[in-house]
Amino acid sequence: MKAKVRTCLWFEKDAVAAAKFYVSLLPDSRIEKPASFEHMLTGEADGVTIVEFTLAGAPYQIMQAGPHQQFNDMMSIVVMTDSQAETDRLWEALTANGGMPVQCGWLKDRWGVAWQIVPRRVSELIATGEKPRVHRMLQAMMPMQKLEIAALEAAYAQ
Repeated sequence: MKAKVRTCLWFEKDAVAAAKFYVSLLPDSRIEKPASFEHMLTGEADGVTIVEFTLAGAPYQIMQAGPHQQFNDMMSIVVMTDSQAETDRLWEALTANGGMPVQCGWLKDRWGVAWQIVPRRVSELIATGEKPRVHRMLQAMMPMQKLEIAALEAAYAQ
């Protein structure tokens, strides 16, 4: 797929490993084209690696080009899950091996990339427009790390 627009993530190292891990998590994901070339600043042969990949149908690329700024929460990858089992599976995979839970469905993976793992049910309940119920659900959601659908539905129904 030759997308006109891609999200690019700058990694210090592990571009290929990260892309392989990410595409292993979701259907309709694949690595498209890794390429390495000389780093224009350092002259290091193969000092820059670009890995283009598709994650659940969305185009991304990782550019591995040495140290740069750290990732922060101003950019995150949002995955809408269809069940608690899918939420749990992604949460466990992304927080493993040095990842860390944050709160409210957010986490950081082992490379420091921020993710939001959000059950689709949350969006459905918000879309009802029932403000007092939505408010109760959001209040219940704020202290959670991994989102629990049953607890959020209970808060909404209260």
